[in-house]
Amino acid sequence: MDSQSKQTKAVGFKTKCLSILFLFPVACGIIFLKSYDETVSRWKSYKDLEKWMEKDFSFDTERFKRFEGTLPPPRTPEETFELKSGIYIDAVIFCKEVLNRIDPSYKAQIVVLLIGHGANHYVCSLKKDEKIFIMDYGTPYKTMIGVHGPFNSLEEYRLFFEKNHPTIKSVKAITYLR
Repeated sequence: MDSQSKQTKAVGFKTKCLSILFLFPVACGIIFLKSYDETVSRWKSYKDLEKWMEKDFSFDTERFKRFEGTLPPPRTPEETFELKSGIYIDAVIFCKEVLNRIDPSYKAQIVVLLIGHGANHYVCSLKKDEKIFIMDYGTPYKTMIGVHGPFNSLEEYRLFFEKNHPTIKSVKAITYLR
């Protein structure tokens, strides 16, 4: 066997080894991904959910456009967690479920803002220290994304929404979804 043949085999072997070394961490990362239940069970307050939403959740523009003007079938909290994206209805169901698992005293509820012309917007409320906080991660408007409050009432939040929303300046009604 000549020296060039040995070099070719050595390069091929090194290439295979390097490929395995680069793929191994990726494979391990997939194996070590935490499930919805594992992750949520470690969260201790709404701040943990807020951090996850800020860091990992993204607004699904394609889904928003596909269902514009309608109420789409909502994703389960598990689906939203796995996909790390969604729109208003997905985000609000996810937040309500997670908040009530973290601490039932939050009394998380879905709030609907009736805009008119068949359009509504959904957010999640939570109660802390007898005040209302609103979580809104299901909107394409950066100025509206996040945790807002404290508010004394939904009416106070409605005024905040009308003042800060870039396009909607009038909300016909606001209520808890029953």
